[in-house]
Amino acid sequence: MRVDYATLAATIAALTEGEDDAISLMATIVCEVHHSDERFDWTGFYRVVGPDLLKIGPYQGGHGCLVIPFSRGVCGAAARTGQVQLVPDVDAFPGHIACASSTRSEIVLPVRGKDGQLLAVFDIDSDQPDAFDQEDADRLQCILAGAFAEIVVCF
Repeated sequence: MRVDYATLAATIAALTEGEDDAISLMATIVCEVHHSDERFDWTGFYRVVGPDLLKIGPYQGGHGCLVIPFSRGVCGAAARTGQVQLVPDVDAFPGHIACASSTRSEIVLPVRGKDGQLLAVFDIDSDQPDAFDQEDADRLQCILAGAFAEIVVCF
């Protein structure tokens, strides 16, 4: 079952309307996204907590890495470059951090606040190879922009 992004976006918008606490937003988004698609094996945020440093935030699935520097892994690349990382095969990604041995593919999206500052990265792992595509990236970016930056440009 592939996610129905229009329904997912509407659900998240309804659940988070008026909320401005970043952790509350992250927890709600993670829960809704994680349970929306069987491809999503691990779903979570890594929050910016210092210069070039991410720490695990709300997540669903097995344990994740606790700390990730911007200089390492897929999450670090998304934070460092500010670009979505679509990784069809994590074993082929230079410097991939294997937080879970079951991960085969990954998508990581930068999360920016109203002021444009990087707040976190949103990481989804799949135990299926090549599980994510550009539609996933575009739709998830829209959901995140709507929740954190109050920018709604899609659906």
